[in-house]
Amino acid sequence: MTLDQIEVGTEAKIIKVGGEGQLRVRLLDMGLIPQTVVRVQKVAPMGDPIEIHLRGYALTIRKEDAARIEVQSFSA
Repeated sequence: MTLDQIEVGTEAKIIKVGGEGQLRVRLLDMGLIPQTVVRVQKVAPMGDPIEIHLRGYALTIRKEDAARIEVQSFSA
């Protein structure tokens, strides 16, 4: 399952961060590293971008980038 598939209000643990080159480095620099717990807080009306909470702060990322982050939902 990927981060863009998680329902609003659900917590999940990051398993793997995909992407290549600068994109992957940027995602990791933003704190999206394996074993980090994230919560999907909001999704824009058209589905893009997605606001997530992690490590005590809010982060907004594009749905396309969220699709590259593999997660494991706690509700699964």
